[in-house]
Amino acid sequence: MKFPGSVLASVFLFVAETTTALYLSSTYRSAGDGMWQALTLLFSLLPCALVQLTLLFVHRDFSRDRPLVLLLHLLQLGPLFRCFEVFCIYCQSSHIEEPYVSIIKKRQMPRNGLSEEIEKEVGQAEGKLFTHRSAFSRASVIQAFLGSAPQLTLQLYISTLQQDVTIGRCIFMILSLLSIVYGALRCNILAIKIKYDEYVVKVKPLAYVCIFLWRSFEIATRVVVLVLFTSVLKAWVVMVILINFLSFFFYPWILFWCSGSPFPENIEKALSRVGTTIVLCFLTFLYAGINMFCWSAVQLKINNPDLISKSQNWYQLLVYYMLRFVENALLLLMWYLYKTNIYMYVCAPLLILQLLIGYCTAILFMLVFYQFFHPCKKLFSTSVSEGLQEWLKCVCCDCRQQKSCESVEKTDLRSPGDRDETPSSSKISSMPSQILNADELCSA
Repeated sequence: MKFPGSVLASVFLFVAETTTALYLSSTYRSAGDGMWQALTLLFSLLPCALVQLTLLFVHRDFSRDRPLVLLLHLLQLGPLFRCFEVFCIYCQSSHIEEPYVSIIKKRQMPRNGLSEEIEKEVGQAEGKLFTHRSAFSRASVIQAFLGSAPQLTLQLYISTLQQDVTIGRCIFMILSLLSIVYGALRCNILAIKIKYDEYVVKVKPLAYVCIFLWRSFEIATRVVVLVLFTSVLKAWVVMVILINFLSFFFYPWILFWCSGSPFPENIEKALSRVGTTIVLCFLTFLYAGINMFCWSAVQLKINNPDLISKSQNWYQLLVYYMLRFVENALLLLMWYLYKTNIYMYVCAPLLILQLLIGYCTAILFMLVFYQFFHPCKKLFSTSVSEGLQEWLKCVCCDCRQQKSCESVEKTDLRSPGDRDETPSSSKISSMPSQILNADELCSA
């Protein structure tokens, strides 16, 4: 049975970040910064409450008689209790014989064009651990993008305005960045396992390293760009955030309304139509929050029973990163034009170049992951290198067509002049003969 390391990592980041947030808020209170204290507590306690609700919802504790568990979740101690429960199940699984075992069928990755189907026995303890891992994965994503991402942006903004980074704030920002990157990594793995549910998916350590580097560069550069832009144009940042957030929030709903599909009713049997709507709105809210900072890797599809599209859409991935790169470049340009005296000792062109190169480095690690380390790359219809080759061929063909069209236009423009010059030269050549004939007539 697999060691529940993901559960331990999620609980560690949750406890460490919450404790550091409470300490920082107390320092802001003693310094008289009431607004920074309120925002720090808001971005810490709100995701904590959402994490408790997620753990209760996944384990369906609302319909079960477990008052102690509900009380611990109200006291924000639910993740600690769940972690203790997970390790109790893991330690007892090797000593207790399973009275009931279920059999699941999975396919192996194709080898030499063949894919074998294997059967695997899953006991009750392993099934419970799988449910706990799934719940903590979702909780980590919520904690990362509804709490840690705004928290990191806020603390970096405060450090920029005060031109000072305290030890507590530095530790808090490092923990927040680790939490966001870990949440994005869990989002990637969750998307892979949902899309390729019928296959045995094994993620190698190098794949984790590649995803970690990809997400670290992407999220760090995005946060720095937003902080720089906010520090010089505070009013305009609200419009930028609203445009980003609302476009990603309504995009799955627009696709759902255009498809003409009926309203989904099979998300949870115990939920009414209003409850289903609330859950779907929360999912689209989380989806928009993820895409504000990085590529979500999960494409919501409301009319799908799994609520996630299982197709690999390379076009959406390409469009997202192209638009995000252009947006980051425009925000940095606006910061450069309106920067204030607090950036007097900062080499602005060098900083802009570093941030753009950092974002390109994230895209490079993403391409390396999909080309070499994706656990299901054998199932892709086309690889990244083949796609890039086809794209380069299309670009080269377009350039050749444009050059040929320009050469044809130049020849068309030159031909009328040549036609006009030909009769004029014939007239000039005929003039001496006419003069000769006139002289001969006079002499006669």
